[in-house]
Amino acid sequence: MTTDFEVFEAGDVRLHSGETLADARLAYVTHGTLNAAKDNAIVFATRVGGTHAENGYLIGPGHALNPERWFIVVPNQLGNGLSSSPSNTPAPQDRARFPAIDHHDNVALQRRLMTEVFGVERLALAVGFSMGGQQAYHWAVDFPGAVARLAAICCTARTTPHTEVFVEGLKAALTTDPAWNGGNYDAQPRAGFNAFARVWAGWGLSQAFYRRRGFEAMGFATVDAFLTDFWEARYHAADANNMLSMLTTWRASDVSNTAAHGGDLTVALGSITAKTLVLPGQTDLYFPPEDNEIETAMIAGAKCRVIPSDYGHSAGGGANPDDVAFLDAALGEFLQAEA
Repeated sequence: MTTDFEVFEAGDVRLHSGETLADARLAYVTHGTLNAAKDNAIVFATRVGGTHAENGYLIGPGHALNPERWFIVVPNQLGNGLSSSPSNTPAPQDRARFPAIDHHDNVALQRRLMTEVFGVERLALAVGFSMGGQQAYHWAVDFPGAVARLAAICCTARTTPHTEVFVEGLKAALTTDPAWNGGNYDAQPRAGFNAFARVWAGWGLSQAFYRRRGFEAMGFATVDAFLTDFWEARYHAADANNMLSMLTTWRASDVSNTAAHGGDLTVALGSITAKTLVLPGQTDLYFPPEDNEIETAMIAGAKCRVIPSDYGHSAGGGANPDDVAFLDAALGEFLQAEA
């Protein structure tokens, strides 16, 4: 596990559920320098199963998120193994007893990090891919005056019923393994993780990708090699309780689930004041563009630009250089526009 990060010690935190997370920790990294006006800060949240390390594909000289211009903070979401998670929280909140987290909790901690550690009151941009994009949406709804721009990549502001079904399939694949033992395992449920990976393999990339045998360009001669040496291998170091915590957060994602918005998505998205860019993947199987277009219509002035790719959901995550170039161009243009 990577150790190249800093930690914001947040103390006991009351969660959106009403439960208290003891001694909450938010792991993060920064790129670039905060300017004197403190108006060049970007929060780039993490994806499901990922850490700050997976966000590097859009950060660096030559990228839209250029540390020579922007101060980029990458906070690790709760449950990912670096921030407070089932795997690193002591009893009685350890393992399967870790409290349920939603993105209102993630962004509340991130807001504290930005204000208490860096003195930043307003972000130049909240951005993320997949679950990171869900967090960016929550930033714009929960703290509307604190976000100048919102960029949401391959995600929705509220998890749709179809995606709920997908998430439940992943959870079932993992927990059906007898080694799971209700979360009290002695060793990771490896058979469950292998089944989990194979379910995800059929959803993370599109039919068109497999039809043209796109896995061959990634160095895998056969579908079976792709399944074992790419998909299963991705989870060899994963922790099952951590993964299930993040999947629970994914399923619960809903910007309108607040007292102020009462579950009304139109009202919640209509409250966004940030300049908004939505970037769905053309062939994303669980965040299809039509879902994004429905939500974009609820946000005043929002723009939707579809990533023209057969990489499915992975189009937004750095898997394909052409897709990264598209995202860099779109985000670069967006950051140049007045917020």
